Amino acid sequence: MKIKKIKTKKLHWIHLQKPHKDELEYLRKEYDFHPLDLEDCLIKVQRPQISEYAHYVFFILTFPVYNNKTREMESAEIDFFVGPKYLITISDGRIHTLENFFDEVSTNLYSKEKYMSTTHPVVLLYEILHRLQNYTFPMLDHISQDIEDIEKRIFQGEEKKLVREILHIKRNIVDFRRIMQAHKNIVKKLINTHTKFFPHSKMNIYFTNILDRTKDIWDILETQKENINAFQETNESLISYRLNDIMKTLTVISVIMIPANLVASIFGMNSSHMPFIAEPYGFYVVMTIIFIMIFSFMIYFRRKDWL
Repeated sequence: MKIKKIKTKKLHWIHLQKPHKDELEYLRKEYDFHPLDLEDCLIKVQRPQISEYAHYVFFILTFPVYNNKTREMESAEIDFFVGPKYLITISDGRIHTLENFFDEVSTNLYSKEKYMSTTHPVVLLYEILHRLQNYTFPMLDHISQDIEDIEKRIFQGEEKKLVREILHIKRNIVDFRRIMQAHKNIVKKLINTHTKFFPHSKMNIYFTNILDRTKDIWDILETQKENINAFQETNESLISYRLNDIMKTLTVISVIMIPANLVASIFGMNSSHMPFIAEPYGFYVVMTIIFIMIFSFMIYFRRKDWL
């Protein structure tokens, strides 16, 4: 079994990555966890949740993971079992922040003493959630940088190229919001748990900070959503303006050419007594008339500021 353990006299931290049924069966027998909670650890749950029992609290949180190949925000799940004198975390291995912190605590005596010196797992759980929140900020910064690049390029004649980029950023923001939207409620419910192994006074001290940072992340996402929506409207307005300008130019050209086509059609009817046709310079006379009409219309449209 791939069960990692860190043990002190006061607290145990057990971590599993991509667990199998036999490993979860071990947890069921050892800690008497509810079968439905263990079943949720085997399947990918699309929504965070929390359940409180007499001897433990089980909750699920999802965090964003950036896929470099598809350039999409994907959801990674972390499951928590919190009980008296133990904390159990289960992940799919996609969030290296948790794995790195576990290695740090297991190898660094100072970290082990700092986070696992109490008889309850509040301090350790707080540090895990705190680091997982910090893990999301570089992704938020990357989205903000992408939005700034859109702002710089939007007036450089790249409107059509930016349509796909804007939609890509909007999709990532929507996915980010969907993944993080339930965190605030989960943390609130976690604060309101009344169990012997969760001292309420310490919960308020530690997890109020987690709740505030959750709100900060949501506020950043709200601001990014508003900004990208504004730039999308601006980009669409520029595309529409350029399209209207092109249509106006084509319409003016069509209007200018219609009288010229009319004159050419009249002199091409081969009727008798047609003026200028029998003259030696008849062709040049007709062409002069056509060009005079064209230039007259062009001067008129220029004065109207339509060209």
